Amino acid sequence: MGAIELDGIEKWFGEVQVIKGIDLDIADGEFIVFVGPSGCGKSTLLRMIGGLEEISRGTLKIDGRDVTSHPPSKRGLSMVFQSYALYPHMSVRDNMGFSLKSAGAPKSEIDEKVAEAARVLKLGDFLDRRPKALSGGQRQRVAIGRSIVRDPTAFLFDEPLSNLDAALRVEMRYEIAKLHQTLDATMIYVTHDQVEAMTLADRIVVLEFGTIAQVGTPRELYSRPANLFVAQFIGSPAMNILPCRTEGDRFHLDGGGSGPYDGARPATRLGARPEHLDLVAPDDGICAGTVDLVEFLGADTFVIVDTGPLGRLTVRVVGNSDVAVGDRVGLRPTVPLHFFDADGVAVR
Repeated sequence: MGAIELDGIEKWFGEVQVIKGIDLDIADGEFIVFVGPSGCGKSTLLRMIGGLEEISRGTLKIDGRDVTSHPPSKRGLSMVFQSYALYPHMSVRDNMGFSLKSAGAPKSEIDEKVAEAARVLKLGDFLDRRPKALSGGQRQRVAIGRSIVRDPTAFLFDEPLSNLDAALRVEMRYEIAKLHQTLDATMIYVTHDQVEAMTLADRIVVLEFGTIAQVGTPRELYSRPANLFVAQFIGSPAMNILPCRTEGDRFHLDGGGSGPYDGARPATRLGARPEHLDLVAPDDGICAGTVDLVEFLGADTFVIVDTGPLGRLTVRVVGNSDVAVGDRVGLRPTVPLHFFDADGVAVR
């Protein structure tokens, strides 16, 4: 079992509060990702769960047991850090089995658990090598294997892929996703990379200045952001935000056109994902502007359009686009559009 409950969790450093009353229930076997900008408190919150940071206020329960004041060794959790922290003079086999050896486990048990972890992580051919003979991705797998042999209640990952290059990040992202499917264990993963969050998570916890901005599946957060912060943080490129005003059943853009509006209350900003804007003739769109930059990425092309008072807007075009820098174009939104009130809260 690996259910984890956070009830009113707070963290204070002197007079500064960095975690501001977190309430969160994590189900057994769930893959949860903490994501947010630097300084939002995601790593601090993970370390509080792991027992590496003291909880100032609130209660932490694991499988219904209050472990708020328990040391890390009594929580049954295993943590994988950004740094591999492998012993350079030990083989892969000895690195993976070291925690069990230190705990006095019999050699037969150590060998069995190391062999099983090596099988899951495809490290069987490397057990007698030392860390210096491994690639970055292999070293990270050894660090994960060291956690697996302990058979923890849950795994805690603190930005484990940050030290890897782009290709290895993709490879290890796949490995961690497959590992979760194989072990069916609770995993809490911290990252600032929203691609990792979107591809790995069962649910994402978006943190903003020590509070939860929104919790939901990747699809929920992308399709129905609760506020402007989540709308612009989730999605790459970020959602386009345009100032607007609403009157009855219509919205109006300053210096632009208008469209239908069915929100429950007045909105002051309109949001449109880059893939929900079409390039049209200047007079046929809801607004017009000049192409400022064209980024060809192969499968997609991003066209950045300077619309003057409405700002620079990004349009995602599938495949190639024949527009060029300096062209005058119109932008026509497609559904779904997003609307936000003066406080930045989504209007449904």
